[in-house]
Amino acid sequence: MEKKFAESELIINKDGSIFHLHVKPEHLADKVILVGDPGRVALVASHFDDKECDIESREFHTITGTYKQKRITVISTGIGCDNIDIVMNEVDALANIDFKTRTEKSQLRHLDIVRIGTCGGLQPYTPEGTFICSEISVGFDGLLNFYAGRNAVCDLPFERALINHLGWSGNMCMPVPYVIHADESMVERIAKGDMVRGVTVACGGFFGPQGRQLRVPLTDPHQNEKIENFEYQGHRITNFEMESSALAGLARLMGHHATTCCMVIANRVAGKADTSYKNHIDDLIEIVLERI
Repeated sequence: MEKKFAESELIINKDGSIFHLHVKPEHLADKVILVGDPGRVALVASHFDDKECDIESREFHTITGTYKQKRITVISTGIGCDNIDIVMNEVDALANIDFKTRTEKSQLRHLDIVRIGTCGGLQPYTPEGTFICSEISVGFDGLLNFYAGRNAVCDLPFERALINHLGWSGNMCMPVPYVIHADESMVERIAKGDMVRGVTVACGGFFGPQGRQLRVPLTDPHQNEKIENFEYQGHRITNFEMESSALAGLARLMGHHATTCCMVIANRVAGKADTSYKNHIDDLIEIVLERI
């Protein structure tokens, strides 16, 4: 039986655009770049040969245009996996739901999606300026746990090994991490031979969840040390950020191809940070535009 999505579940604005993004289906390209900072959308689009739409709504800024004959949509998500949940569901709806009938299309689109962001390095070989492509993401955010099919797409042995290593087994106060592999073809295409292929932990916050302590003490002051020392089948955790797990997980459940590429702007092991990173992020943008 054909499922029809109710107005309360799929909210469409009066102008025919999706609720949060204010983007219409015809505005969405098959190649999508996600960035956190709304201001970074214009930086990505500055490389376009032409632009067909420029839409702003809250923290969501969308520009669709052409780069070397490739039609690309760039969207800002804001910070956090909760915003990735909004953007991914609305982008998938734009691609795969008929807004007139409110039913799933018979022919589904499979989007190529790359998130470009910044992160904190967790290993000596990921100093400031390193480009890391998230081959595997670890979600400390819990978002994917709300979706059916979560266990079918996650690496359960990896999850169990990490939970035991952190001492979180049976601790109801700690999140249930999920481990998701990014799309292999996208990792190959984007990372090639000049990016670190990493294991990225996506955290639910910038301070405590990433082991930063200001005035409020941490539950486990040794959390980062445990994360840095963890190893599973030759994989070590390379970096912290706040979105990659939700992107990789939802993309896999929805049938899209996605990965995350980040530039390290702070190395937690060395205790160093580069606050002038905005002068260098354009190099990563150009690489992704060429390879997406």
